[in-house]
Amino acid sequence: MRLSKIIGFAVSAMLAATAAWADETLIVSNVLGPEGPLYVDGNLYYVGWVSNTLSKWDGKTTTVLNHTPGCGHNGLALTKRKTFLLACTEEHGAILELDMTGKQLRRWDAEKNGKPFDGGINDIVVTANGGAYATVFGPYKDLPTSVVGKVLYLAPGGENWVEVADDLNYANGIGVSPDQKTLYVSETVGNCMLKFKINDDGSLSNRSNFALLNLLTPNKVESWWLGPDSMKIDSKGNIYVAQWFGGKILKISPDGKLLHVFKIAAGDGTTNVAFSEGEKELYVTVVKDAKDPQAKGSIVKIANVK
Repeated sequence: MRLSKIIGFAVSAMLAATAAWADETLIVSNVLGPEGPLYVDGNLYYVGWVSNTLSKWDGKTTTVLNHTPGCGHNGLALTKRKTFLLACTEEHGAILELDMTGKQLRRWDAEKNGKPFDGGINDIVVTANGGAYATVFGPYKDLPTSVVGKVLYLAPGGENWVEVADDLNYANGIGVSPDQKTLYVSETVGNCMLKFKINDDGSLSNRSNFALLNLLTPNKVESWWLGPDSMKIDSKGNIYVAQWFGGKILKISPDGKLLHVFKIAAGDGTTNVAFSEGEKELYVTVVKDAKDPQAKGSIVKIANVK
């Protein structure tokens, strides 16, 4: 995102990694804007950004836990207090804290300095010490004309979110390495993933390019909005990132090597992924047709590849 040695490395990486159609099990269907999957205590939680809902699947039935009109439910993270932090991705974004039943406990509509979350909150991740990071996306139009993405930080026990990075090209998915030293951020426009050093006070430094996805795997289509989208990081530090408009999940090592491509048959608009117990399986949220304004989609379960 962000000629001969690099090209040679990219070709080698693509040849070294495996790519295969996953054996998919349909878990939930007819979700309008599926995103934010989390597997917690045997239940799968997920959101719909078109339906403005947070839902729970207990293995048999689905229950809507929260419906907040105008939110555009997107990223979802579990706090150390067993509450959810929910990203509202509508143009005037917000961050909600909900209990496990979906009841709203708190709402933030602006940064510490009072600046609104214009551009929408896209994704959230919670750190081991109880802090959290969130991404501000940008205005979603036919053409991405603004580079206004940000990363926000909420200190452990803190009251307000503060800006810790800016000038991101539509900041999307966000993840923290197991050692809590590195923050990964997706820039959807440009097909790039960035990484930052996490300082002791939660501030960020040493911004650098982590992965240019078009050098790891061929683009399925040519689009401003190709991806990457949201991500999750496993216990070994491998990054699983969804490629919107790409119909796949990429598994990338901490040193930027492409390890595997999970090709998803359920749709072209892969948005996010969650781990089952022991990281043996992946729950993938996917929109059937990424150009569908209703973003009709589903959640499928596939085997992980160690």
